[in-house]
Amino acid sequence: MASTQEKATPCCIPKAKDDINKKTSSSSSSTEVFQNWSLAVGSESDPPENPIPKTASMATLIRPVEPISDPPATKTTTTKGISIMTRAQTSHPLDPLSAAEISVAVATVRAAGATPEVRDSMRFVEAVLVEPHKHVVALADAYFFPPFQPSLLPRTKGGPVIPSKLPPRQARLVVYNKRSNETSVWIVELSEVHAATRGGHHRGKVISSKVVPNVQPPMDAMEYAECEAVVKDFPPFREAMKKRGIEDMDLVMVDPWCMGYHSNADAPSRRLAKPLIFCRTESDCPMENGYARPVEGIHVLVDMQNMVVIEFEDRKLVPLPPADPLRNYTAGETRGGVDRSDVKPLQIIQPEGPSFRVNGNFIEWQKWNFRIGFTPREGLVIYSIAYVDGNRGRRPVAHRLSFVEMVVPYGDPNDPHYRKNAFDAGEDGLGKNAHSLRKGCDCLGYIKYFDAHFTNFTGGVETIENCVCLHEEDHGILWKHQDWRTGLAEVRRSRRLTVSFICTVANYEYGFFWHFYQDGKIEAEVKITGILSLGALQPGETRKYGTTIAPGLYAPVHQHFFVARMDMAVDCKPGEAFNQVVEVNLKVEEPGKGNVHNNAFYAEEELLRSELQAMRDCNPLTARHWIIRNTRNVNRTGQLTGFKLVPGSNCLPLAGSEAKFLRRAAFLKHNLWVTPYAREEMYPGGEFPNQNPRVGEGLATWVKQNRSLEEADIVLWYVFGVTYVPRLEDWPVMPVERIGFMLMPHGFFNCSPAVDVPPSATDLELKDNDIATKPIQNGMMAKL
Repeated sequence: MASTQEKATPCCIPKAKDDINKKTSSSSSSTEVFQNWSLAVGSESDPPENPIPKTASMATLIRPVEPISDPPATKTTTTKGISIMTRAQTSHPLDPLSAAEISVAVATVRAAGATPEVRDSMRFVEAVLVEPHKHVVALADAYFFPPFQPSLLPRTKGGPVIPSKLPPRQARLVVYNKRSNETSVWIVELSEVHAATRGGHHRGKVISSKVVPNVQPPMDAMEYAECEAVVKDFPPFREAMKKRGIEDMDLVMVDPWCMGYHSNADAPSRRLAKPLIFCRTESDCPMENGYARPVEGIHVLVDMQNMVVIEFEDRKLVPLPPADPLRNYTAGETRGGVDRSDVKPLQIIQPEGPSFRVNGNFIEWQKWNFRIGFTPREGLVIYSIAYVDGNRGRRPVAHRLSFVEMVVPYGDPNDPHYRKNAFDAGEDGLGKNAHSLRKGCDCLGYIKYFDAHFTNFTGGVETIENCVCLHEEDHGILWKHQDWRTGLAEVRRSRRLTVSFICTVANYEYGFFWHFYQDGKIEAEVKITGILSLGALQPGETRKYGTTIAPGLYAPVHQHFFVARMDMAVDCKPGEAFNQVVEVNLKVEEPGKGNVHNNAFYAEEELLRSELQAMRDCNPLTARHWIIRNTRNVNRTGQLTGFKLVPGSNCLPLAGSEAKFLRRAAFLKHNLWVTPYAREEMYPGGEFPNQNPRVGEGLATWVKQNRSLEEADIVLWYVFGVTYVPRLEDWPVMPVERIGFMLMPHGFFNCSPAVDVPPSATDLELKDNDIATKPIQNGMMAKL
């Protein structure tokens, strides 16, 4: 993710403005934030695509690489004689890897291969930052980077001892050996000289490497493209399509899907894909909807390692659905329709610019501050979330927030739909499938964009420009009250800061949003849109496992599940483990002497003391929610400070307990899991869910340790989902479905933190004109 290039566009209006460029200061002694707002322009460049060699390899043979030692640091001396350095590091320890760092990491790993065959067989699935220990982040935030808070570190006798520099950054690479079908994980140490002045040369240092047995890493877009070409060129496939009246292979769409794991035939000893086939209709539409014509009855299995079709059978001749006249969704006549003519322009104007400030990846807005990160698997990551609370200073809320997995199981037992249970994060990567928002922006107002950098399958670096969007939104009324006696009123408008990205995985689009509010709330939201995954019907056929949406066309019932991992730190400085989780249920008081009117109810709290006790489900009948409390801090009434997790709409898997996909997705069985922080526990289904034969790997296995949660460094795993019974109104492109949850202060503040939000400009103008200060003689006042 780009941290030096700062771009903003005023409300996505295609009206060019003069770019304003300011030089960003790099001094560690200054807290001033410089911004560089300009109109986002430019074009994306296609990444180089290297041919895939088919030569022998031995991934376990590694040749040592000579590292280059770091240059001596430029030092200065303080008045107390403490040796410090004026920020030799230009990258914060939590900043995503830069393009240069990825190039260095890839070249270092490739150079460590013992033979040319080993090096040529390497395919780079992922290169991501090794996130440092929390005390390193605290050191960086205290003395090297904003927010420059020495209070983040514990006090020591004789004053602080400030190191001359931070530890070197490290990259973690997942490498697939195409010749040997082995997956390995590498740790490479980077340094300032390696990333900045040696770009592209193998001058990193391999810290460790290991082969991970019996796994398959996520699929890559290059593999998908090659798989499509292989299937289209397979003569029996072409013959099967000819039987269905299709000879033009340019109309055919091949969507490779991961196999999942249903039997030993799906074991990770082979890298497999089972494609779904679709066929476009010939038309003049620039985006002809090929998903409107699913091709059924053809069984194809592809060996993705060797890129060959290993199984093929034309099992059943199902006629292609007729061309649906309502299948397309482009504008106006291109889809064969007419657009509305009564939609007037809506522009969001911020004449003084946005209220947020950006320094690299560090964001300040109102009283919130945090850092933005990005990974190929999770996409957007929010770090070091804190609220500046007057004389109480900067109060941490969470160390790390992200969406770590999602699962989409389908409810049709027929082939091929029963195999549809995609792990879109672990099998494909939400971040790697993210959009450049230059191609379609859903934001209004002043926008700050961040770029994202990835390695492609052959080790090149790809950049997604304008990948993450940061902007402010008006959000209606924040609070209001009118005194009915006097007619005087006070009202404030709500504003929120939104950080988001959008990705496409095959037919579906997912927008992931984190909203920060002026009243101290944090909202996580997922917006689901795109095109339904359809099936074809025989003439006169219907199926109870879906909805018929057009002649010969039906949409199976299915569910979408998302997992948010929240490494909480409510009022905890780095190194402190003073959080606990309390479940709250509303109870109806039993009839009796204390409840003679039978109207009483109350909130009952229960401390979740261990991991097995903390496997919980939502219960709207008792308004169930959970509070993350600090065990050492209290508010003005003596209650422990906290934040509560408030569920939105939710569901559980509508599948039998022996459903095959639940072998890999045991974490879906409960809505809430709580664990103590462990650095290696990141993904609820394990790191490699693709073709995973191990039952209950990940979260469901970790909690069997039944570790104590009474006072700990708490990690919440919240599983939320939505069940789809498709409607005709979801076709041809689905209107956005919104689901999510809220993190809400609960005794964290002494009163409403939004009471100091000033009136809007229009309210002030009314008062200046002596309109709002005059009592309103309404009907109630007349009666009084």
